[in-house]
This record gives sequence, structure tokens and C-alpha cells, in this order.
Amino acid sequence: MVKVKICGICHEAEIGIMNELTPDFVGFVFVKKSRHFISPEHAGYLRSKLRPGIKSVGVFSNEALKNVALTVEVAGLNMIQLHGDETGEYVAALREYVRCPIMKVYKVAKPQDAEKALYSTADYVMLDGGNAGDGKTFDWSMLGRMRRKFFLSGGLTPENMTQALLLDPKPYALNASSGLESRRTKDYRKVMKFILGVRNFKKSNA
Repeated sequence: MVKVKICGICHEAEIGIMNELTPDFVGFVFVKKSRHFISPEHAGYLRSKLRPGIKSVGVFSNEALKNVALTVEVAGLNMIQLHGDETGEYVAALREYVRCPIMKVYKVAKPQDAEKALYSTADYVMLDGGNAGDGKTFDWSMLGRMRRKFFLSGGLTPENMTQALLLDPKPYALNASSGLESRRTKDYRKVMKFILGVRNFKKSNA
């Protein structure tokens, strides 16, 4: 059963949408160059308003280990998502600072990029098409025979969601951000169509 992650949450009004539609995960971005960037303190406030049971994920890119650990504490995060050039050694070192699951993002430009994810020492992997939140898909045929759970990201919308759900191998979760926005904020109707589409797909294919 495919899970849903909605990333790039910035505003309290978006938390209201999440609380009503209940995705499995929400993402807060701590990458300063991203338009979805928020401070750890603001993320902590938003996290305090989030409905219990929805897991919060912090997105980082080449951040100092101590800064990641401090943000996890301040924001009350349930998971870390690494979107930079972090190595296996970085992941191992980070585990000395935090006790939450770690997800490593792999940008897929060729089949070999997806294969690298198979050997990641992170708890979860995400396969993406470009830079965080840029809304670009990639050629999903390059997933090959992905033999571990993976989050699928990059340009996902209510319009291409079903195609993603029909993939073989099937994603563990779908991650969407800018594809669910209007005027740079999460659009209730788009989020609803996306989440309900995944859940209705689960029911019809149970």
C-alpha cells in the first residue's frame, strides 16, 4: 500500500490542510536556497500544530552534522531526508548524533543512478528527477529492478499519480511538493485529489 509524503510545508494554513487530509509524511525544508526554506523554530511551531500520527521529515543538503541534530531537536522531526552529496560515511556519522530514520535522495539521470540507491546505507532512499522542489520528472523506466523500498519524487501531480502507482517496481511512497501548489502554496483541491487518488487506488487494487 503506497504511502504519501507532502513536502515543502511552510504555512499554518497548509498544516490545516494536512490535518484534514492526513498524508503519511510531511516535509519541512531546511535548505536555504529553496523557496520552501523555513527556520527550525518555525518548523517546530508548525510541527506542534500537526495532527498526531503524521510523521515530520526534515530536508537537508550538505549540512553540518551538529546543525542537523539541533534542527531535529528544535523542530521535533521524525525523519531526516538528505538531498545533497552526503556519503555513506556522512550517514554513519549522523547516526551518532540522531536516533531517527535517515533517507538519502538519489537524482536519477541514468539507470546507474538508481542502482546506487540499492546499496545505500540509509534507512530509506528517494529517487528524484532534479533539484529539491523543481517539479521535474525523470524517465521512470530507469528504475529497473529496484529491489528495496523507495520514495518516488520529482514532478508528481494528481494527473500523473496513477501512472506512478502502476510502476513495477511499485514505490513505497509518493513524494509531491510544487505539483500540488497554486500561487506557491499548497492547493487544497490538488492535495485532496492526490491523496484520495492514492487511497482509492489502494482500495481498488487491494
